[in-house]
Amino acid sequence: MAYASLRECVDELARAAELVRVDVEVDPFLEVAEIQRRVFAAGGPALYFSRVKGTSFPMLGNLFGTRKRAEYIFRDSLAGVRALVAARVDPASLAADPMAALRLPRAAVHLLPRFVRHGPVMARTTTLSALPGLVSWPDDGGPFITLPQVYTEDPDAPGVRHSNLGMYRVQLSGNAYVPDREAGLHYQIHRGIGVHHAKAIAKNARLPVNVFVGGPPAMTLAAVMPLPEGLPELFFAGALNGRAMRMLRGTPSIHADADFCIRGWVEPHETKPEGPFGDHLGYYAKKHEFPVLHVASVHHREDAIWPFTTVGRPPQEDTIFGELIGELTAPLIPQVLPGVRSVNAVDAAGVHPLLLAVGSERYVPYAKEPQPMELLTQAHAILGQGQMSLAKYLLIADGNGGELDAHDVAGFLRHVLERFDPTRDLHFQVNTTMDTLDYSGTGLNRGSKLVLAAAGAKRRELSMVVPELHLPEGLKRPRLALPGVLVLEATRFSRPEEVDAWAEALRAGELAGFPLVVVADDSEFVARNLGNFLWVTFTRSNPAIDVHGVGAFVQGKAWGCRGPVLIDARAKPHHAPPLVEDPEVTRRVDALFARGGPLSTLRPGS
Repeated sequence: MAYASLRECVDELARAAELVRVDVEVDPFLEVAEIQRRVFAAGGPALYFSRVKGTSFPMLGNLFGTRKRAEYIFRDSLAGVRALVAARVDPASLAADPMAALRLPRAAVHLLPRFVRHGPVMARTTTLSALPGLVSWPDDGGPFITLPQVYTEDPDAPGVRHSNLGMYRVQLSGNAYVPDREAGLHYQIHRGIGVHHAKAIAKNARLPVNVFVGGPPAMTLAAVMPLPEGLPELFFAGALNGRAMRMLRGTPSIHADADFCIRGWVEPHETKPEGPFGDHLGYYAKKHEFPVLHVASVHHREDAIWPFTTVGRPPQEDTIFGELIGELTAPLIPQVLPGVRSVNAVDAAGVHPLLLAVGSERYVPYAKEPQPMELLTQAHAILGQGQMSLAKYLLIADGNGGELDAHDVAGFLRHVLERFDPTRDLHFQVNTTMDTLDYSGTGLNRGSKLVLAAAGAKRRELSMVVPELHLPEGLKRPRLALPGVLVLEATRFSRPEEVDAWAEALRAGELAGFPLVVVADDSEFVARNLGNFLWVTFTRSNPAIDVHGVGAFVQGKAWGCRGPVLIDARAKPHHAPPLVEDPEVTRRVDALFARGGPLSTLRPGS
């Protein structure tokens, strides 16, 4: 359905029994977020909160909380978007699929935004302090907009054709922000707004910024799409909505059908501390200097709804975004990255910390014992491509056998662990950029990367049981996390060199069948399930510092090891603290969900 507003979508979801109205008063300080997280975890409905403490605006949560609901929202347009992608990948393929060819013009006609003279979003004005003050985690620095659509235009070429729409964190108050006049604008590295801001700084000029909230759901999804630089997200939003986005002319333009619009600007060189904020890696993003959004005015439509989400240790609602985006963009991967068949930014590991890729090893097809060659070329291409460049660990394997699936994480890891050679297949990049939200590195946006490549026949059998081990002092409680993956519990971290000492003391013969050993604070927790293993191992380690090995050596400036690879995944003093819910708020939310309580119908199994 081509939605003209978020209200249309809400009403339709209610008719389809995909939305529940909550009429009891709820507190946007911690309570609403915990409710939403629980309902998401249970695969529950979208939530319309009609009475929100401290604001007159209703809130909408869990809109994209299930894959089924996300596809239902875009059911009439997904086929057209897929046809657009297919036409980009292989235009000739449309001849073999007449239905796709028919859908193509209907999708393409909605790409260009349509300018109008009047829009519902300009009906009323308000202030930042009158907006819902959503605080998701106890140590957050203030209320945040968690589903913002931050819109800018190229200072050198203003207009929608050179616009950027991104989901960049907006802090409404707190820290040193002037109430109702300033907000924090946190954008991470490798985001489109950075290009526009850099051009404005070069001119020593303000960068006009509009922040939209709500509107047709396609705008929200478009704001997180990793589109190539120069391809406006507004165009994609029109195709996905099945209706061109309506815009009001301005500097920059205004989304006519948004529920809210915050108009303002960023000064060329001004920053203020923003944060902390509980983020999607499952930790707090710390307080740092980021640009300040000077607020000129705040507008909203008559029947405005405030949509929100909460993030935290995955999976959360943004997991559904990732799944849908991955499916839509998957056909483009081989075209953008020749030889690469598929890529999976692993959600359970926080997305950027771990990337799995199926490549092709074709440089020497006649070789009796193939080794990674073309895979390394493809790995460099991946790490030079858009947001994939932020990957910290990239595991890439030859998929010429045809059955390897990067989205079968356990199966992919087993395939790689059976084949990689630790004396040659570990390739480090040091003193490089990292995801802004990853605190395992040496500083903000600073850290290292590891490419682990695997090709050829299986070279080892992976152990399925924990053997008798003679562990050095400081290591204990060995546990099996996955075939070939051993987790050892260690004393509290003091310095990286202690892991090298343990590696020297471990007996390689006892570890046959374990090419990977993880050192953790709690081995039982890490080995309990795949999600725990992925989250701890890849969010709590910096490859250049925390990857060690039994029988380690350096040859020709290349590091390798003759025995198992050891990853030190203990919490370090410089790491961000993990997210923990407030016990008092948890008790209040328990009461809401208890039998007979106002949210009892949303309990799992009810």
